[in-house]
Amino acid sequence: MATVTQHAPGTFNWPELLAADAEAAKKFYSALFGWTITSQDMGEHGMYHIFQLAGRDCAAMFQLSPEMSAGGVPPHWGAYVTVESADEAARRAVELGGKLVMGPFDVNENGRCAFLTDPVGAAFSVWQAKNHIGIAACGEPGALAWVQLNASDPAKAKPFYTALLGWKANDMPDPSTGGEYTMFMKADGPAGGMMAMPPGVDAPSHWLQYFGAADVQATHDKALSLGAKSYVKPTEIPGMGWFAVLADPGGAVFALATAKG
Repeated sequence: MATVTQHAPGTFNWPELLAADAEAAKKFYSALFGWTITSQDMGEHGMYHIFQLAGRDCAAMFQLSPEMSAGGVPPHWGAYVTVESADEAARRAVELGGKLVMGPFDVNENGRCAFLTDPVGAAFSVWQAKNHIGIAACGEPGALAWVQLNASDPAKAKPFYTALLGWKANDMPDPSTGGEYTMFMKADGPAGGMMAMPPGVDAPSHWLQYFGAADVQATHDKALSLGAKSYVKPTEIPGMGWFAVLADPGGAVFALATAKG
């Protein structure tokens, strides 16, 4: 498979799991996707684990601290997006109605980042690459395949992201829900998607990370056998492929999408 060497501005470039139990998460995702793990000691910040697919970085993880858990931070997959300047993106996000949670700050010589929330409360991070671009594997089985905002108010979120990241918003019918789906486009192709929070989902607005699967049904069933919980069983979108939504054994929600091998 191809190795990605650069991410254009506006590209999601780093899925990062905040896990309730890092050791349990290692076992689950390595068994599900065949990921291998390298770990780095970050001193007072604990261990940082990088998942690799065939030797290429594809995701990362650290364990929620007791302070985070006590503050109500749940296990979840976080989304980073490439920007030219983390400082400028953070400043602009606040101007547009978002909130700065932390940063901007340098991550050694790897890059510079900031943690933000958008006007509907969805968390995301911006990444200004220096020595590390982010993931080197994407768009294939076992790697990041899509990122989607489930928004409490899509009309409020849309102008924020188009102004902040330069995305263009293309609205279209959503055959899976009967509602509207927004495709965010960047200069070199699709950036991600957005839809209204699905009916009956009691969750704050969030970016949902989809990982590729050659066979969504088989991967979904394997995840269940490893202790995952199914929220949306494998569903076909005619002309596009299959998807499913699950939570890992620690409670972090993720999705699967058809990806070619």
